[in-house]
Amino acid sequence: MAVFDTPEEAFSVLRPVCVQLTKTQTVENVERLQAQLQAVSDSALQELQQYILFPLRFTLKTPGPKRERLIQSVVECITFVLSSTCVKEQELLQELFSELSACLYSPSSQKPAAVSEELKLAVIRGLGTLMHSAYGDILLTFYEPSILPRLGFAVSLLLGLAEQEKSKEIKMAALTCLQVLLFQCDCQDHPHSLDALQQKQLGDLFASFLPGLSTTLTRVITGDFKQGHSIVVSSLKVFYKTVSFIMADDQLGRVSEVRAKPAVERRVAELMVHREASWVKSTGDKLTILIKKITECISVHPHWKVRLELIDFVEALLLKCSRSLIESAGPLLKALVSLVNDESPDVQAQCDKALRCFADEKVVVGSRAFADVLSENLHSLATSLPRLMSSQDDQGRFSTLSLLLGYLKLLGPKVDFVLNSVAHLQRLSKALIQVLELDVADVKIVEERRWNSERLASPETPTERPWAQMQRRYFRFFTDERVFLLLRQVCQLLGFYGNLYLLVDHFMELYHESVVYRKQAAMILNELVVGAAGLGVENLHEKHTPADPEELREIVTSILEVYTSQENWYLVTCVETEDTGEELTVGWTGLQALASGAHSCPPTSSPAFSKPSPTVCSMNSNIWQICIQLEGIGHFAHALGKDFRLLLMSALYPVLEKAGDQTLLISQAAISTMTDICQACGYDSLQHLINENSDYLVNGISLNLRHLSLHPHTPKVLEVMLQNSDASLLPLVADVVQDVLTTLDQFYDKKAATFVSVLHALMAALVQWFPDTGHLGQLQEQSVREEGSPLSQRSASLEKGLENPTTAEDIEQFVLNYLKEKDVAAGNVSDLDNEDEEQSDPPEVEGNDTGPHVEPPLPVQIQIATDVMERCIHLMSDKSLKIRLKVLRTLGGKCGDFLRSRFCKDVLPKLAGSLVSQAPVSARAGPVYSHTLAFKLQLAVLQGLGPLCERLDLGEGDLNKVADACLIYLSAKQPVKLQEAARSVFLHLMKVDPDSTWFLLNELYCPEEFTPPHPSLHPVQLRGATRQQNPYSANVLRLLPELQ
Repeated sequence: MAVFDTPEEAFSVLRPVCVQLTKTQTVENVERLQAQLQAVSDSALQELQQYILFPLRFTLKTPGPKRERLIQSVVECITFVLSSTCVKEQELLQELFSELSACLYSPSSQKPAAVSEELKLAVIRGLGTLMHSAYGDILLTFYEPSILPRLGFAVSLLLGLAEQEKSKEIKMAALTCLQVLLFQCDCQDHPHSLDALQQKQLGDLFASFLPGLSTTLTRVITGDFKQGHSIVVSSLKVFYKTVSFIMADDQLGRVSEVRAKPAVERRVAELMVHREASWVKSTGDKLTILIKKITECISVHPHWKVRLELIDFVEALLLKCSRSLIESAGPLLKALVSLVNDESPDVQAQCDKALRCFADEKVVVGSRAFADVLSENLHSLATSLPRLMSSQDDQGRFSTLSLLLGYLKLLGPKVDFVLNSVAHLQRLSKALIQVLELDVADVKIVEERRWNSERLASPETPTERPWAQMQRRYFRFFTDERVFLLLRQVCQLLGFYGNLYLLVDHFMELYHESVVYRKQAAMILNELVVGAAGLGVENLHEKHTPADPEELREIVTSILEVYTSQENWYLVTCVETEDTGEELTVGWTGLQALASGAHSCPPTSSPAFSKPSPTVCSMNSNIWQICIQLEGIGHFAHALGKDFRLLLMSALYPVLEKAGDQTLLISQAAISTMTDICQACGYDSLQHLINENSDYLVNGISLNLRHLSLHPHTPKVLEVMLQNSDASLLPLVADVVQDVLTTLDQFYDKKAATFVSVLHALMAALVQWFPDTGHLGQLQEQSVREEGSPLSQRSASLEKGLENPTTAEDIEQFVLNYLKEKDVAAGNVSDLDNEDEEQSDPPEVEGNDTGPHVEPPLPVQIQIATDVMERCIHLMSDKSLKIRLKVLRTLGGKCGDFLRSRFCKDVLPKLAGSLVSQAPVSARAGPVYSHTLAFKLQLAVLQGLGPLCERLDLGEGDLNKVADACLIYLSAKQPVKLQEAARSVFLHLMKVDPDSTWFLLNELYCPEEFTPPHPSLHPVQLRGATRQQNPYSANVLRLLPELQ
């Protein structure tokens, strides 16, 4: 279609259509006009604007009922004209504003007319387009006092639509139009720079709408979340932009107390508001109620964009209305700081930006400094914190702690104003102590044991925040992990900004005050030190720096002394006598009694804790206390960095003690602490850490062994060192090993189990450090095979024969060797033969050896191994099953035939007998049985039998005894862990005698029939080939594939 660029051309085309519409107001004529307008240029439309608008306005003003479709078409056509032209006359702007507004008004009901959603949407868009089309100063002249009734009418209509309409599109359009009418539009068409006088005139005008506008928008904002986040965001924007404009401190400061006589008629003058002091006070109080309601609702809104808009809401009102809305400062600050730990990264980032702005000391709220308002809020929160922590749910606690964290961030170093108040510090500490109480009722905490003495894991790759890693723990009053994270951040900020000496002294008093407070106080102290070092703390106050390293080291030293003191480090963590220094005697006949729960383990004899019968809860509590203190040492290491090396002499030895603890949780915590120390102090590995500090560690071990009753855990330190060092340690520990053996002679009846564990670790370390020596059994077999075995000689002869032709002498020698070997196998060897054999190889003497024969000294490792074996042999007959098993583990594979004969004669019958007698009990027992000592003894025997059988290379008869004793534990009626242990026994038996093991398993259950390879052979029928499932089927089916 051709475009008409000149007004003349356009007029010639539009005139007939406009005349026709004036005569006949129909939808078709309106649509025909709009179609013609599409072909006219904007410049031509501008010249013909009023001519084109006349028939359209005439249609709207024609009296009588009209079809909604016609009104909608007219409004849409007017909107099109206004979008392409500018309104340059104030009268035209006011008349069009009134005519469009009247389309949505019902005179009879004096409410918004019940018209279609399409018409409502068209009128709203038309009003917005009209205000945008106003040219320059024409828009400002529109907002004069005389327009107040018509403007108020439109604002009321739009508020009604925003609140009551169901259509989200209409709601959004109404809110957007409100922004335009109230001079808040962000588009470029509106003038943004207003002088002071213009701002005051608009503020006086809009103040008349403030009550209705604020209350209606509050209802929309706090309405159902289902209405959509965009509506809430737009409502918030209209609210805070309008309020911050009308209640702006700059404007109100220029309002005189004497009201000037308005130059308008009386009816309009009554609608106008004079914003003097009393009005500001009254309005501010009413707005405070609404603002509090809004912030409480929006701070927990599920959509992040709504919470993001709340930050702008707070910023605008606090920065522009700090004096007029002084009573709202508290709720506004509370809303802002509650978003400090928002789950949305965008909200967090914007909140941090706002907090940095408010952290500026120049910010003033009313006549008071910003910090004073914050301190008052923090005082109030600290007063109610204990009650809130005990009465709220997890979400409530999270919100409250987020608020506390925000106040601390904002106050920064001025938090001391609150902490210096004894009452508020006590309330704050009471709340933290209360909410951090641990749940120590789980029996698994004390039950989980470290059965294997394995090498500690090397430090992992350093994480971004290694001090933030800790063991999972469970609390009495909350389950949400976010609450614990917030509590840690609160304590860290207190340590960073607060008086560290004051805080440490206060929480140390609580630590000593009651056992109930001790774990919580230790957790808080750990985080205070981390915070004081500035680790991971977000500092909004750039002038504030972390604590002085020297002061921090002094504080850490004092806390370390308390943590590792006798009464706080050596607590009862189990009732097993292995850790207490008294031997537990359990006879084989008493195993059934133990299975029924009759625990005869006496309590600890440690001087630090001598209660007669510790409960599970008290032991769990002690375990957690030790773990928390260990974690604290790791935190201290990261806080001090390489300066922590100065404290290693007092810290490393106690940590090594706990690394060897039999309680799994404590051992894990100690290993984690050692890893932290390595990372913080610059050690490459745990081995590097131990080797670099081995001199004073060994010295401490040597001194403490002389007073073993006072230091019963000393052997654990040596055990851990041996497990995690290398051969360079041997010269240092050689003398200590002799001290250990001497002490074992003195305390074999009380501390044998602990010392045997150390000796086992020593033997394992020697094998690892000197792999070329091998173990004793292998040396014996190798010497027999290479030197004294006729089979070896025969093999060598055969190999030699491949190279040289066989002679008659070779054949004769071969026959003689064969006959001799046959006699030896049959036992036909006389003493004379032995003497001849011994005399046949006289010892060779070197030519230069003229003196008496002197044997060269044995290497240190050989001498130590010999001394250990000589001391351990007599413990093979110890009355304690655990000690006998540990001795077997220590000597297994290293003492040849002697150990095999002693084991088969003295130990195996008792082990097999106990397994057979206890099997019916465990098969009938319920789930509680796994917590009994009898179960643990069965498990230990089954786990140890397989490796012993393999190492000692037992004969067929002894292997059958082991298999017969363990077969019953393959039954599905047995506890699952015992089944697993029994399967491990048979996996080891497969390596020693696979054929017998295969036959034994198929006798239990044979999953397939065996067809003879030839008809002349009889079919093999095994007892297990019944094709019927039995209690052993599942485990047999899992074992047989291992033999394929």
